[in-house]
Amino acid sequence: MTNPIFTILTLFLLVLFVTFPFTTSIPISKIFVHCFSLHVQDSNTLSKIIFTKNSSSYSSILKSTSQNLRFATSKTPKPYIIVTPFNESHIQAAILCAKEQGLQVRVRSGGHDYEGLSYVANVPFLIIDLQYLRSIHVDLGNESAWVESGAILGELYHEIAEKSKVYGFPAGTCPTVGVGGHFSGGGFGTIFRKYGLAADNVIDARIIDANGRILDRKLMGEDLFWAIRGGGGASFGVILSWKIRLVSVPNAVTIFEVDKTNEEGAIELLYKWQNVAHELDKDLFFHATIGVVNSSRSADKTVSVVFGGLFLGGIEKLLAIMEKSFPELNLKAENCTEMSWIESVLYFAGFSINDPITVLLNRTQPKDFYKIKSDYVKEPISKNGLEGLRRWILEAKGTPSLILTPYGGKMSEVSEYKIPYPHRSGNVYAIQYLIYWEREEESQMHLKWIRGLYSYMKPYVSKHPREAYLNYRDLDLGRNHDHGNTSYAKASVWGFKYFKNNFKRLVHVKTTVDPANFFKHEQSIPVSN
Repeated sequence: MTNPIFTILTLFLLVLFVTFPFTTSIPISKIFVHCFSLHVQDSNTLSKIIFTKNSSSYSSILKSTSQNLRFATSKTPKPYIIVTPFNESHIQAAILCAKEQGLQVRVRSGGHDYEGLSYVANVPFLIIDLQYLRSIHVDLGNESAWVESGAILGELYHEIAEKSKVYGFPAGTCPTVGVGGHFSGGGFGTIFRKYGLAADNVIDARIIDANGRILDRKLMGEDLFWAIRGGGGASFGVILSWKIRLVSVPNAVTIFEVDKTNEEGAIELLYKWQNVAHELDKDLFFHATIGVVNSSRSADKTVSVVFGGLFLGGIEKLLAIMEKSFPELNLKAENCTEMSWIESVLYFAGFSINDPITVLLNRTQPKDFYKIKSDYVKEPISKNGLEGLRRWILEAKGTPSLILTPYGGKMSEVSEYKIPYPHRSGNVYAIQYLIYWEREEESQMHLKWIRGLYSYMKPYVSKHPREAYLNYRDLDLGRNHDHGNTSYAKASVWGFKYFKNNFKRLVHVKTTVDPANFFKHEQSIPVSN
């Protein structure tokens, strides 16, 4: 219900603007702060919750988790207001007051949206930054946990490990990624071939909708609960927290790595890898990472492929599997290390396995300029195709990397309609293309390179549609209008790439739960015409 005091204030301001239209101007931020104060009980702490461009902490908070430097320049549009809620009522107030002032809402948990959509907009907007809403409650008796959306993956893994050595969760390897965006876009990691996506293991959630209502799974209904598990939560509301199903992990797992350069037969091995990795036991995650290194045989650069991964078991069994399935790699015991599951989390996050697990609680990371794109491969790429890929990578001027993630296992057993994430059976592997650079003035050169590589790969990847992964956000695929609603036809250009036929159901859910299209951004689900 609208606060009567705020209604009186609104009428007063309207009369004021009509009477003195050219002499009176009250900043949106001031009106918002006043509105906010009327909707919360602890209005004395507003200076710790709301930050306007005049606040001394505004810049540091804005930059704190703006991970991509492409969207942290002097030319980048800035929010009118940043709200850092400490409880749910602060989010409800922010939504209601944003509606009053015609501000778009961007929701940020970890700031890893690859196109900066959680903290950048081309229209007047505010950010709801969830960094203080990150509590985690692990319930080993029910093999579950509740985790707030502002938590990062590192905090989740740390909390699970503090409670048990035989439970884990199938989410990503980067510890600073926020739970909110990761889960709502799907989320995969080193044990997803065994247990599926993070979103596959969500069993309840709490969301605040466009009317400020707090809804759990029962209250929101199965359609909305389906949509937020892989369809992108920011199209439907502010997801407060997730209830997840913990999964069992053995006391000892094995990580392994074999590096090969082009001169050592890397491309030949990669060709074989394509035919093997997705067919292996679901306990084995065996990926390949392509990059550029200095050649040991000349002064030139050369392409390197790192073959490695995680096995949910011991070294002896892993070696037997690899000897049978991929003897050409010549994996040896010295290429392998047994460790606990949480130590493998440290390893894939780039830490030493001897580091204390508290390093996973660090929410900061080095920042770069970067661009990322994605593809799904249905059939192994020919040797000629891989050779052309090698040449493209050598032409990069920045720091290129391609991460090839094998599918199969559990991912082939789950229906593509179970949740909005549709990339299941029929995929051999996924590709994440990355290019990093150091200076803003180099951006166009590197963007041209990665777009050229993406064009080169067209004959070798999925078609009709050429599929893409939502969590590897890519505005090159298409974008909505900045103002007003976007047609189904226009949005389906990018929508079917992320969601295939699930896009239709997502539009239906969006139209039902947010018909006014309050929650929107450059690639939000549109309402039907």
